[in-house]
Amino acid sequence: MYTLVLYFSLAAAFVSNENPQLTIHIQNIKALEGDIRIGVFNTSEDFLKQGFTFKKYKTAVRNTTETIVIEDLPKGEYAFMLYHDKNADAEMNRNILGIPKEAFAFSNNVRPKFAKPTFEDCKFFLEDDLVLEVSLGFFK
Repeated sequence: MYTLVLYFSLAAAFVSNENPQLTIHIQNIKALEGDIRIGVFNTSEDFLKQGFTFKKYKTAVRNTTETIVIEDLPKGEYAFMLYHDKNADAEMNRNILGIPKEAFAFSNNVRPKFAKPTFEDCKFFLEDDLVLEVSLGFFK
């Protein structure tokens, strides 16, 4: 019996090393309503294309800062985009020109001015547990 418990303990430790933990601290949340929606991408070809996210996550907004912990990403190269879905309609609402009306952020806290950022701008390497800080904002 002891051998079986030791085996499962070692197996659990091995699995946890396969998927490092990604912690994202989200700051500058202006309204305590709706959800934070995160899209994680793993290729430059699919970056920011609707329907091509590698993984999606959602957390309810309860504070002006939120933290999401992701534990199911294998080691690799990623970039993410997140937005504050204030009205919880599962869409990034845009104005008539296509500019987002809801606050957003990109990995590496990239702040686009006139165009969408590239995967190269936003990419990070998830090899070990990693903590990233982002601040919600709008196009300037």
